[in-house]
Amino acid sequence: MTPTADPAWWAREDWLAVWLGATTLALIAVVAPPALPSLRWGGGIAWSAPFVPSTIGTWTLVGAAAWALSAAGVAMQRGSVARYTAGFAVVFGLAWLSMVLAANSAMAAWGLEYVVFALISGLLVGHTVGTPAWLSAAARTEYFIKTGLVVMGATVLFAEVLQAGFLGLLQGLGVVIVVWYVAFWLARRLRVDDELAVMLASAVSICGVSAAIAACGAIQGDRRKLSYVTSVVLIVALPMIVLLPWIVKLTGIPDVVAGAWMGGTLDTTGSVVAAGALVSEATVKIATIVKLSQNVLIGVAALVISAWWTMRAGGSTGTGAMSGAVIWERFPKFVLGFLVASLLFSFVLPASSVNATKAAIGSVRTLWFALAFVSIGLETRLTDLLSFGEGRPLTAFLLAQAFNLLWTLLLAFLIFGGVPPV
Repeated sequence: MTPTADPAWWAREDWLAVWLGATTLALIAVVAPPALPSLRWGGGIAWSAPFVPSTIGTWTLVGAAAWALSAAGVAMQRGSVARYTAGFAVVFGLAWLSMVLAANSAMAAWGLEYVVFALISGLLVGHTVGTPAWLSAAARTEYFIKTGLVVMGATVLFAEVLQAGFLGLLQGLGVVIVVWYVAFWLARRLRVDDELAVMLASAVSICGVSAAIAACGAIQGDRRKLSYVTSVVLIVALPMIVLLPWIVKLTGIPDVVAGAWMGGTLDTTGSVVAAGALVSEATVKIATIVKLSQNVLIGVAALVISAWWTMRAGGSTGTGAMSGAVIWERFPKFVLGFLVASLLFSFVLPASSVNATKAAIGSVRTLWFALAFVSIGLETRLTDLLSFGEGRPLTAFLLAQAFNLLWTLLLAFLIFGGVPPV
């Protein structure tokens, strides 16, 4: 956001995401709506299915609710609600159309998720007609995705994590710890600044855009650098969705090992499921388990990064200070919202209520993320991806991703399939 004055603590973006996400979850829990209307078409379903009045009407109401809640946050930060409203209508329209395109049976089979179409739609608008000030006022990437992460917490249930088993958690830890360190080391060797190096390392090692935003919040990083990282992550991820299943079939990698590999390298659960489905059901199951394990580590990683960054900053200034107050100031509050939502839906709410609201929560979470990825496209210039930092950050990311692919495959063989063949 771009507030006109420094807001009170409760009106800062991180806290607004917590209030917005909590209100969203509370409304769904109280109303307990059924799953939102499906947007699927193709494969025997008419292309006009998503455009019937009842479907459009329901999604319009959901969009109006998202606008009302988010516009309240804009008002709390003394932003222009009028400009935000005009821009939100366009951002929501592009996000909804992106979800419709991704719901096509052929797109789903190839693993082309809404994030792809949302990013492309934003890029097309930004590179053709441009992004005027009134539209830019609603392109609030972090606001939307932080809210989506709080809502996402309600879908990360501890019972499911335990069902994932020790092997899935071991794979997730092995990937996150080693890949983060190597990615950060590579970035620093290529003279990438520390802030950007932390975001790049977190994106490669944990779970893409969500982890990069959590890391940026933990170190209070530059949002221009975050926008760069999110764009690179999404663009690089596109070919991986198709290439990884092809490599698996070409080399004869066992299905279970392939699932652990995909779950540890692809950035979103949807892309993991889609890519795994191109191999087998066993691949999908293991891939989902490993990805869930890495998603759970978002909060832990944010806390560790926040404490480490605070100690590092204290050391560089000669103070060596790392008080609880300083760590709390730096800690991304939306991650706290993510953790609280997970605890409430795991241990407090009745299982019947959790199951009844699961589909609706998933749909609303997808909408918040779609709004965020459209915003990324509107704010990104493709030429900047190559020229930013003289190309060193991009090189660091590609090298780190290459290491991630090799290391995660090795771990997958060791943990799920025995020692890999030499």
